[in-house]
Amino acid sequence: MSTFITPQDLAEWHRRDLAVLWHPCTQMREHPNSLPLIPIRRGRGAWLEGVDGTRYLDAISSWWTNLFGHAEPRIAEAVASQARELEHVIFAGFSHEPGLRLAESLLAVAPRQTGRAPLARVFYADNGSAAIEVALKMSFHSHRNRGDERRTRFVALSNSYHGETLGALSMGDIPLYRRTYAPLLLQPLFAPSPDAFTAEPGESAEACALRRADALADIFAAHPGEISALILEPLVQCAGGMRMHHPAYLQRARAICDAHGAHLIADEIAVGFGRTGTLFACEQAAIAPDFLCLSKGLTGGFMPLSAVLTTEHVYEAFLDDSRERAFLHSHSYSGNPLACAAAVASLAIFDEDDVLVRNRGIAARMTALAAPLANHPNVAEVRQTGMILAIETRAASGGNGTAVEIAGGMGLRAYRHAIARGVLLRPLGDVLYWMPPYCVGEEELRLLADVTATALTEAFT
Repeated sequence: MSTFITPQDLAEWHRRDLAVLWHPCTQMREHPNSLPLIPIRRGRGAWLEGVDGTRYLDAISSWWTNLFGHAEPRIAEAVASQARELEHVIFAGFSHEPGLRLAESLLAVAPRQTGRAPLARVFYADNGSAAIEVALKMSFHSHRNRGDERRTRFVALSNSYHGETLGALSMGDIPLYRRTYAPLLLQPLFAPSPDAFTAEPGESAEACALRRADALADIFAAHPGEISALILEPLVQCAGGMRMHHPAYLQRARAICDAHGAHLIADEIAVGFGRTGTLFACEQAAIAPDFLCLSKGLTGGFMPLSAVLTTEHVYEAFLDDSRERAFLHSHSYSGNPLACAAAVASLAIFDEDDVLVRNRGIAARMTALAAPLANHPNVAEVRQTGMILAIETRAASGGNGTAVEIAGGMGLRAYRHAIARGVLLRPLGDVLYWMPPYCVGEEELRLLADVTATALTEAFT
């Protein structure tokens, strides 16, 4: 498309789209009025460009997937080059260079823990929810293969979210997403979230985390030999309103799982690949999980792909002459070469550009620019972990952090206010957050801060 379309053509686009498409996480009756549909023709760096020429700062990294900016040339070239050689091949009984290189690269940088065997195996799936399904099934099945058939329960955290497929949805505690499908879901044991926002008056984030860890220990003690795994998002419950907790909780959780023979599943689908200040969030607690679930930023935002990293101990539980003891879970596009090539290129950029060092500088600027917002009359808290910054409004703080994306009312008004000023904010209910691509610059951060401030005044009055 060489020229921008006219307003008449844009209206026709809207008509055609709404006649045939069903968009995700959307009440479609909100289109075309309260939630305007925005056709995008291209992206460059931290910016998206609409078909009418309007530019939007992608302050949420397109649902937290984009790391280095849209159309990053090194990743784009890796995908194009791979497409000229091999677009896909069945990954059962076959292999290829991008899939092998990616597995080796992921294992080389995966979280490590002193005295614990490293993560040693990589299983590919299509998306984050699928990665959670894989980890849950692997955990249960590995216990069963070792003769421990009582371990049929999982523990998850209150206010958690792990995806939309039935197993992943089962591990979530956000009523809007879970309630309708409750008759179809597994019933995990929910432990209270270590969310620092819910700390008692005068209680530190660390003390809150340790108090909640005591409650977790009580759950394990009440169900001896029944729990297969604990699943959690390390440091930040992203879809749960960007609620954050102290790394001390992860250390205790790891010890509790070990004491009770259960696995620890770390869902780093959203928090991995530098979002929290380290490559993986688990590193800040100096722990390694039994399962590490990765997606979103894995390919730099270019292609759907997920990976589940696990230990040799788990892998060996499936080695047998019996097909029934094998892990027969599969996806048609498992280990897709194009996606793996994108992921290999994305991982290489971390070293080429010293990304984590640069991110610390960006995070510091985000802190400084957001500091005045803490004094805004409509703000209850400004919190931050690395490149994730959340503004808890007073409208949201009376709740439990429940995530309902731009569900209406204040959050919807903030979204519309920001879009009209060229910034893509997508509040979680009435919690505003920043999660920009790592290429974001000073002027873009200032724009983001200015628009957020006016949104707080105009949309939350």
